[in-house]
Amino acid sequence: MRARYIDIHLLRSVPAANPNRGEYGEPKTLSIGNTVRGAISSQSIKRADRMEMEEELAEPAVRTRMIPPRVTAALKQAGWPDDLAAFAGEQIARSAIKGGLKTDPAAGHRTQAMIYTAETGLLDDLTALCTRQRAQLEEALAASRADASPSGQTKRTSRTKNGDDGPPAALPTKDISAILARRTACISLFGRMLAGHDASNVTGAAQVAWAFTTHTSDLQPDFFTAVEEWQPPGDSGSAHLNTAFLTAGVFYCYANVNLTGLTRNLDGDTKQALDLLALFMETFTTTLPQGKANSTAPHTLPDTIHYTVRDRRPVSYASAFDQPVRATHSGGYLVPSRQALTAEAAYANRLIGTRRLVGHGHTTAHPTPLDHLGPHHDSLDDLIAAAVHDAQLPAAS
Repeated sequence: MRARYIDIHLLRSVPAANPNRGEYGEPKTLSIGNTVRGAISSQSIKRADRMEMEEELAEPAVRTRMIPPRVTAALKQAGWPDDLAAFAGEQIARSAIKGGLKTDPAAGHRTQAMIYTAETGLLDDLTALCTRQRAQLEEALAASRADASPSGQTKRTSRTKNGDDGPPAALPTKDISAILARRTACISLFGRMLAGHDASNVTGAAQVAWAFTTHTSDLQPDFFTAVEEWQPPGDSGSAHLNTAFLTAGVFYCYANVNLTGLTRNLDGDTKQALDLLALFMETFTTTLPQGKANSTAPHTLPDTIHYTVRDRRPVSYASAFDQPVRATHSGGYLVPSRQALTAEAAYANRLIGTRRLVGHGHTTAHPTPLDHLGPHHDSLDDLIAAAVHDAQLPAAS
């Protein structure tokens, strides 16, 4: 069966900002075409999109290492003895998969791997499972103490952070696995992987690229001071001074959705897949990671949005900007960025043909429609409606 992909291309002008910080707090950069570009990582874009979509859907998920200690805390609050509650929390990880998930005993047996799962009912159902299995947990705790060696380690093997011995699994793996494997719509869209827990693995249907400026964009230093507002008499100067760095420019952003894979992840629910596609398109085009947002407020809208519906494979237009665009004589990078984008679309259609191009369209802040990007639409809502319509069309001949 041919896979159907919806490509989404954006040009977005971002003022001085630091939406995605690197290791030293500076805006991330990439070297493309032998020049430095401002960049925003795909991970930060996906997280911003996921959080926005989950709020819109009222369907929260959580990525966390803290399930065992949270279960322990919930059981203590329910009146369990501290040692039994801690043992039960540890057993959530030990019983999740065959051989157990690796944990950090010094941190309440939080898991070494992050677990991404549906949040609603998660702790309630895990604590209820522990409550039903309390007698077995008490027996296992007593047995682990009886088997303890003089050094305090058990003779039975299980997996901890340092490979130390630990008590064997005492909770039903099937039940814990079913709880951790629950999905939300966003999990079906973005995918999930937990090594050793095949039941929870979901092949993602959305791919998101790093965003980068279409032109050279060096970091801009921002020397700032903080005034001491309770200054002693005769004292002068600032209470704090430092230099921060910002970036600015026109960013090319790209993502695609494998509608065939998304529908499969949703057990064949075509309507839900199309609704999720529409929501993802809206979120991807209007959301930006919020690093340093309070001091930069970079809440701009895209200048140009272009979609294509293709069979068999997606197509990025990133190579349009391998050579950085140059500002116009009057300044600004939007005009040459639009020109480079439309030229790349024309090249793609010439190179691979249009027989697998099912539909395309665009909207733009430019006063007239752009060439090679398909029909022009006046608003984002109209564009998304057209994309969803085209996504349902039969394969191009």
